[in-house]
Amino acid sequence: MSPARSAGQVLLALLLILGLGAAGAAEGPAVWPESLSGRLARIKETRRVQIGYRQAAVPFSYVGAGGRPVGYTLDLCAAVVAAIGDELGGQPLAVDYVPVTPQDRIERVESGAVDLECGATTNTALRGQRVAFSPVIFITGTRLAVPQDSAIRGLGDLRGKPVAVVRGTTNEAALRELDRLHRLGVGFVLAQDYRETLSLLDTGEAMAIAADDVLLRGLLVEMKAPAKVRLVGDLFSFEPYGIMLPGNDPALQAVVRRAMRSLAESRDIVALYNRWFVRPLPSGGRMDLPMSPQLRRAFELIGLPAQ
Repeated sequence: MSPARSAGQVLLALLLILGLGAAGAAEGPAVWPESLSGRLARIKETRRVQIGYRQAAVPFSYVGAGGRPVGYTLDLCAAVVAAIGDELGGQPLAVDYVPVTPQDRIERVESGAVDLECGATTNTALRGQRVAFSPVIFITGTRLAVPQDSAIRGLGDLRGKPVAVVRGTTNEAALRELDRLHRLGVGFVLAQDYRETLSLLDTGEAMAIAADDVLLRGLLVEMKAPAKVRLVGDLFSFEPYGIMLPGNDPALQAVVRRAMRSLAESRDIVALYNRWFVRPLPSGGRMDLPMSPQLRRAFELIGLPAQ
C-alpha cells in the first residue's frame, strides 16, 4: 500500500480523534479567581493580545494591501480576542501583530512573545508536548508542485532529485521519512518560506516543491502564477491546522474552545470559511475550495448544526 493511500485511509479516524478531543465536555461560563494566572492575567493587566501571524501563508495569514495582516485564521483569532475581552470584563482588547516564521513560531508562543499563533500550523503530537491547539480549523496534506513541463508525476519520480521544502515544517519531516523508508535519495533544498521554494523551482535549483496543498494553491493564486506550476500526485501527509496557544494554560485554552464552539453553533465559521476559500480574495484571485466533508465533520463535532 502506498504512503499516500494509507494516509488517506487514516485521515477520517484521525479527524474524529482530533475533533472529539477538541470539543470535549460542554463548558459553562468561566468563573475567574480573584487573581488570574497565565496569559489571561497579563492580558487583563495590559488590555493587549499578542497575535502571531505569517507573512505569506495565503489565505490563512498574510500581509495584505497597505501592509495589514489579513486572512482566515486571523479572522478566527479576532473572534477569540473578542471572547477573551468578554471574559475579562467586556472591554475591547488591543491587538499587537507579531510576525512569525515556520522556524520560530513555537518558540514565540512558549516565550510569551505571542499569545495566539494565527497562521497555518499543523497540530501534531510532538508539538502538543510544548504548546496547545484550538479545535481543527482546516485540513490539508503535503503535495508536490512542479514546473508545467516536468515529467514528475508523484513521489516515485523524485528519486535522486532536488526537492525544495520549508525548513522546520511537517512537510519536511514527512518527506524525510518517506525518503528514508523508500530510499529515494532525495536532495533536500531547504528554504525559509514558500515564496523562496517557488524561486528555487524557477531557477532550477529544485525540481519539485513539497508543501501543504492549500498553501501552494494560495501562493500561486496570490502571485498570479498558476500557469507556471502544477500540483501533482496524491497527498502524502495529514495536516490538521489549529490556532496555536500556550500549553499548561487551561484558562486560556478554555476561552479558545468556547469561542470556536460559538462560531460553529452560529454558523459564522462557515461564513468565514467561504469568505476566504470560495469568494474572491482581496487581491481578486479565488481559491475555489468548497469546504471538505472532513472539515465540515470537524466543525460539527464542536457545534456546527448538521446539514
